[in-house]
Amino acid sequence: MGMKIFLWIAGAGIVLFLLDRILLKMESRGWIYYRRKKPNRSSLGNAFLEIQSFLEPSKKTLVEIKKEEKKEQADSGDPRQPGRKIPQERERT
Repeated sequence: MGMKIFLWIAGAGIVLFLLDRILLKMESRGWIYYRRKKPNRSSLGNAFLEIQSFLEPSKKTLVEIKKEEKKEQADSGDPRQPGRKIPQERERT
């Protein structure tokens, strides 16, 4: 009886470890946010807006406008685009 419980606990631990490894691999490929990377506010807002566009079709145009604006920023090389670092000048001494 005690051995069965031990085996179940050990098996559950192994399954949880493997699940953690799989989720970390998915995160490294950029598929999900899990432990190491935290989503920024704009990506969370866009995700909720996408979900809301399914529930409320009138929001779909807003989603399309946001996507166009994001594409235009990427095409123009706008330094305020999220994820891009703005180069800073160093002080000369």
